[in-house]
Amino acid sequence: MMFKNKNDALVATLSQALEADIQGHSLWYAARVRFMRNRAAVFSVVLLTLITLACIFGPMVLPNAFDSTDWDAMSQGPMLKNMHWFGTDESGRDLLVRCLIGGRISLMVGLMATLTSVSLGIAWGATAGFLGGKVDSVMMRIVDMMYAVPYLLIAILMVTLLGRAFYLVVITITVFSWMDMARVVRGQTLSLRSKEFVEAARAIGVPTRRIIFQHIVPNLLGIVVIYTTVTVPSVILTESVLSFLGLGIQEPMTSWGVLIHDGTQVMEISPWILIFPSLMLSAALYCFNYIGDGLRDALDPKDR
Repeated sequence: MMFKNKNDALVATLSQALEADIQGHSLWYAARVRFMRNRAAVFSVVLLTLITLACIFGPMVLPNAFDSTDWDAMSQGPMLKNMHWFGTDESGRDLLVRCLIGGRISLMVGLMATLTSVSLGIAWGATAGFLGGKVDSVMMRIVDMMYAVPYLLIAILMVTLLGRAFYLVVITITVFSWMDMARVVRGQTLSLRSKEFVEAARAIGVPTRRIIFQHIVPNLLGIVVIYTTVTVPSVILTESVLSFLGLGIQEPMTSWGVLIHDGTQVMEISPWILIFPSLMLSAALYCFNYIGDGLRDALDPKDR
C-alpha cells in the first residue's frame, strides 16, 4: 500500500498495532493465558485427557475382555504374562481392562448427570431470578424443600424401586444435584436483570423467554463452566458411593465404585484389586478439581 507521506504511514501502523492489541487482549484471550500459566490445571487437563482416551480406546486394544476369565491366573498380582498388568480379580478377570471399562462408565455417568443437572439448574435459577416476586419465592422454596430431603436415603429408595440400569442411575443422581446450580444462577440473574441490555430488550418487546435464554444465560457462561467442572467429580463420587453400596451399576458391567467395593472384600489378600481403581478414581477427581480451580482463577472478574 502506497502512502502520500510519512504521517499517513505512521497512522496506519498505529491503527494496525491498536487493532492487534485489542484482539490479542480480549477477555477470553486473557483468561486463556491465565489458565495456561496454571501448571497444575494444564497438567490436569493433559492427565484427564489421557485417562479418558485410555478408558475409551484401551479395552479395544488390549487382548483381554472385561468379562472373560483366565483360569490359570486367578487372584494374581500385576504380571506381564497374558498382559495382566494390573493383575486379576478373584474370578480371573483382567483388572486393567475392568478399570478402563469402569472408568468409561463412571465418566459417562458423571458427564451425563452433570449436563442434565446443570441444564435444569440454569433453567430453574434463571427463571426464578428474572421473574422475581411470588414466582421466585415459590420456586426457591421448592429448592429449600429438596435440600431438606435426605439425599442418600431417597437415592437408595429410587434405585431400589426403579432398578439399577445406567440411565436410571443418571436420573437418580440428577434429581438431587441441580439445586446448587439453581441457587448460583438465581443470584447472578438478580444482578443482571437490571442491566441496560436487559432493559433495552424489554423496551423493544422481546419475549421474557428469549431475554432469559438469549441474553441472561449467555452472560452466565463463565460461572457455569466453573461450576460444571466442580460438579462432575461430585457426581462421579456419588455414583461410586451408590455402586460401593451395591446400588449402582450391575454386573457384568462395572464402575470404579463397584471395583473399589470388590477390592475392599479381599484387600488383605489381594490389595491390588483395591489400589488400582482407587488410584484411577482419585486421579480423575483431582484433575477435575484442579481444572475447576484453574478456570475459577482465569475467569474471576476481579483478576481481569
